[in-house]
Formats: sequence, structure tokens, C-alpha cells
Amino acid sequence: MRFTSPAVGLVLTAVLVTGCAQGAPSTGDGATAANDGPTTRPTAEPSVTASTFLPPGESTGAVTYDETAVPEGATADVQVRVQDDSTFVQFTGTGLEPDRDFGAHVHTLPCGENPEDSGPHYQNEVDPEATEDEPSTDPAYANPENEVWLDMTTDSSGNAYVASTVEWEFREGEAHSLVLHDEHTATHEGHAGTAGDRLACVTVEF
Repeated sequence: MRFTSPAVGLVLTAVLVTGCAQGAPSTGDGATAANDGPTTRPTAEPSVTASTFLPPGESTGAVTYDETAVPEGATADVQVRVQDDSTFVQFTGTGLEPDRDFGAHVHTLPCGENPEDSGPHYQNEVDPEATEDEPSTDPAYANPENEVWLDMTTDSSGNAYVASTVEWEFREGEAHSLVLHDEHTATHEGHAGTAGDRLACVTVEF
């Protein structure tokens, strides 16, 4: 486990307790996470990545490319748990732009100085028609069962919490980041899996 500070760990613990007491993910303060996927929470010990967003060149752990949407100093906690051939992924953010929609997906490469450095979405079953220049937008492959989608809406304080469970495990060494996007994820033909500009990135070894 990696934590930036004891305080972050306490906040995360509080969020987890609250989350377990509710039937669906919530961002707190009445805001809700847009997550239509399964919400069952495995009980295995999670891996946790806690990071603070910094501008490009100052960090490769958590990078903000848009400091209005994701200000420097905002925080991210990503939990990953694997159990019974299923994978649970949770994102908790603080200090983000308040009352705002975000899309979020697991990507194949680590964060870098440029938004595109994190590569395409990780897919359990890879779209054979996708290329490096033309990522998958086929809803048969770009969907929340074959990818990890963590769309959310922040509350009035800029906090958000969202979680999803998929019925598969990441292939070792093929998923390396969680990317925050400009809007909730599209699902229709030709645009499936798209969520606008990449606003920020968290490097995670899934």
C-alpha cells in the first residue's frame, strides 16, 4: 500500500465506512456518481494508490492537465480489489471543480507530461479494429462491462466517490493509469467510450 499521509488514510477509511452503509456510490453532499455497472464490493484486501495532482513535469504519479477542473493540490485515491475472478475499482477525489461531471477510465500506459501519454482504454476483450491512432469506439467493445468506467459528479465541495466491479481481472502489466475526462462517457455507435478531453491522470499498477 502507498499513502501520501496518515490524514489521507483517515479520510479514505471514513469514505469506505460511509460507502459500505449505502446501497449505491455517492459523492456526498447529495451528489451522486453516474455508475450503472455492478456495485458489489469484494472483501479481499485492496491495493491503494493515494496521490496529489501536480502540473506536468512535477509529478508522474498524478498529473493535472486542466487546473480549473482538477486544481493543483486536489487528491485522488484509487482502490483495486480482486476476488473470485472479479475486479473492484474505486476512485475517491477531493478538491476537484465543484458540481461538475467527469468521466474516468482505466488506460493502458502510465501518466506522462502530455494527456495522450496514457494510451487507450484498457479492454478485457480488445477491439481488433482499433489502432493507436483510432482507439475503439465500437460499443461491442467500448462498454462498461469490457472496460472500467467511473463516471462521477462532484459535490459542492469538489469531492467525488465512485466504484465499479467487472467480471474479469486485469492482464498483468497491461493497465497502468486512471484518466479523468471532461464529461460522462458516451455509449452510442461511433462515439462509445468517448468522454472528451483528458483533464488529469493517476498512475496506478492495476
